[in-house]
Amino acid sequence: MLDIRRRKSEVRVGVVGTGFIGRIHARAVRQSGARLVGIAGATPASAVEGAEALGAERAFASAEELIASGLIDVLHVCTPNHLHAPLALKAIDAGLAVVCEKPLATDAPTAALMAERAQGAGTVATVPFVYRFHPMIREARARLAGLGRLSLIHGGYLQDWLLRPTDDNWRVDPGQGGPGRTTGDLGSHWFDLVEFVTGERITGLAARTSTVVTERVTSGPVATEDLAVVQFVTGSGTLGVAAVSQVAPGRKNRLFLEVSAASGSLAFDQEDPERLWLGGRDGSRTLVRDPLTLSDAARRYAPLPAGHPQGFHDAFDAFVADTYAALGGERPDGLPTFEDGARANHLTDAALRSARDGGWVTC
Repeated sequence: MLDIRRRKSEVRVGVVGTGFIGRIHARAVRQSGARLVGIAGATPASAVEGAEALGAERAFASAEELIASGLIDVLHVCTPNHLHAPLALKAIDAGLAVVCEKPLATDAPTAALMAERAQGAGTVATVPFVYRFHPMIREARARLAGLGRLSLIHGGYLQDWLLRPTDDNWRVDPGQGGPGRTTGDLGSHWFDLVEFVTGERITGLAARTSTVVTERVTSGPVATEDLAVVQFVTGSGTLGVAAVSQVAPGRKNRLFLEVSAASGSLAFDQEDPERLWLGGRDGSRTLVRDPLTLSDAARRYAPLPAGHPQGFHDAFDAFVADTYAALGGERPDGLPTFEDGARANHLTDAALRSARDGGWVTC
């Protein structure tokens, strides 16, 4: 069985951003065996503090200094959304590989440009759609291929961390987070997972959005959506519906996906990632993650024996390890690239246009 944590120590990495997601990236870098050479933060002081906390070799006064240093091979961009594009493009121009948080950009045309520039430069450029790396998602993908024509895709992504007016964050500000807050932050993950698991492309959608908390304590009047409901259709004619919300009381990080096909159904819940529900006309059962019984596609991402739970950190570690494997010329199956990130931006843009103008939008 492949050890997904093994990677060359020669990979030299820089991380921009010292918040929650920057810490997640830094941990995954260390787990991969790469060198965490440098950290840049919002200020030189935050970089010094972040370098010490995250185990980096040194702090850099700015992201630009880190990019131009010649000391790194890969840049991880973990900043507020409006900084993703300028920093990622500078890194590509400097000949670096890039791992950029989603949404790739705050608008679809810029995200498409980023994908084009990365492809033109021949660089490895990936986006952390890490839910792809849960073993039971890989199992779902493998099993779905044998269930016949799809009929229905449904689910959603629910959180409650912005439920109250006193809950606030830079993501609420469209100038920093972009115009599609919940749709871009949560919907991007869900729609990426739909297209990855099913192998189908969403070809049209209709969306409605709602702002439940109209004013927040530091941001003031709110211009971005708290929740959205999206109907869609795929190229094969499969129908689907999704609900995404950052104001769903009690839901902390519930990404749920269920797919119905001709001879069976399956469902995955990210808050219970060790299990995959399998449904049939004559009954249903729950498949527990066990490397001894999983498909080859799933077993690669299940290094722990059954009964030893895997979770978000493991999925993130696998994503980073596969990204670094691509630097060495490997082609890991399902590695999410800037093209996938641009696709997510495109769907977010389509949903926002539908909510604004009404009716269906072709994707």
